[in-house]
Amino acid sequence: MNTLSSPAIAHQPFALVNGRLVDPVLKKESFGGVLVIDGMIRDLGPEIAAQTLPSHAHVIDCGGDVVAPGLIDFSAFVGEPGAEHRETIATASAAAAAGGVTTIIARPDTNPPIDDPAVVDFLLRRARDTGKVRVLPAAALTRALKGVDIAEVGLLVEAGAVAFTDAARSVRNARVMRRAMAYAKDFDALIIHHLEDPDLASEGVMNEGELALRLGLPGIPREAETIMLERDMRLVALTGARYHAAIVSTAASLDIIRRAKAAGLPVTCGTSINHLTLNENDIGDYRTFLKLAPPLRHEDDRRALVEALAEGLVDVIVSDHNPQDVETKRLPFAEAENGAIGLETILSAGLRLVHAGDVTLPCLLAALSSRPAEILRLPQGRLAIGTPADLIRFDPDEPYVVDPAKLHSRCKNTPFDEARMQGRVKLTLVAGEIVHQAE
Repeated sequence: MNTLSSPAIAHQPFALVNGRLVDPVLKKESFGGVLVIDGMIRDLGPEIAAQTLPSHAHVIDCGGDVVAPGLIDFSAFVGEPGAEHRETIATASAAAAAGGVTTIIARPDTNPPIDDPAVVDFLLRRARDTGKVRVLPAAALTRALKGVDIAEVGLLVEAGAVAFTDAARSVRNARVMRRAMAYAKDFDALIIHHLEDPDLASEGVMNEGELALRLGLPGIPREAETIMLERDMRLVALTGARYHAAIVSTAASLDIIRRAKAAGLPVTCGTSINHLTLNENDIGDYRTFLKLAPPLRHEDDRRALVEALAEGLVDVIVSDHNPQDVETKRLPFAEAENGAIGLETILSAGLRLVHAGDVTLPCLLAALSSRPAEILRLPQGRLAIGTPADLIRFDPDEPYVVDPAKLHSRCKNTPFDEARMQGRVKLTLVAGEIVHQAE
């Protein structure tokens, strides 16, 4: 990984002091510092202060800013291999570092798709050589993402894949999905599934309802998501596979997830920062940067998602980072590609929920760091002794206006264009080394 710290600093004791420590696992806050040695958290708490550290320690005074685990993004398109005109690992990881994301789970819908151990190895080597943050591959669930033949799960796990998904495609055939789950169960592999019945979604481009009628755009019914999710829950009950619903966007889906969890199924779910903070009305005058999959829903659905996040029913928040270039976005709404960038704004957008009093800061950070780590069985994402020093420092109240020209992603299709935000990341560490420091 490319870092900003010198080798001399990288190997000497390093401490963040005078910070507001937020532990998303224990859901508690305290005041103090974090001591880092050799890339790991070696101590933390009120006793870690500038005057208690050895003279050769490198110390950063956080001035009361929040110190928390780095964020783990379950779903981001990094462009390599094959789509470097949209994003590269270098640009995606620079955006991630600036946004406080220290681990990216890369989507497999590249060219070629990540459905072969050699492609997994390529991505890991590119991430090692050009990335600022950790980039871990999610491999394809089916070969070439076609939903027909199951990928070689065992070989891909061995190569370094951390989960299996067909990215923005749903597995239409229930028999194939059952076989995929049974196969994944043998390797205790996690399946992440996009929920959108392609037949029901058909030519739809936004949420089905009154607004779609007024705009004259074909709609996608909520049932395109819930029918697929209901089917998958029955298959999970049949196979026992570990299953994560990638992005739930409707209140009805939350009811399904609640029943599945109550029944003891190995099921978790995520939603996107866009679905938590925006609704279909934000499409406004046919703004294509807000054309997403699944589509932005009604305000009632958004409120249900926020309440489910506060309750702990929603496990994970993703950026759903999907850069699209000008040629594919500056088109009539129905013809534009789906997707928006989000790595750099995921934290500050999430802080809108904290400032509104909808969720606590530890709750928000749990869905952005510790819960993704638990589900993926990663050691990072925690503020605890003996864990990797993937850390962020941010002022949750610092105001700023999103200027797309200043974002690090190669494409600029942010749904928060010129939005007023609060909360900027000042410092990002990965394995104890500085990968981003605000000017």
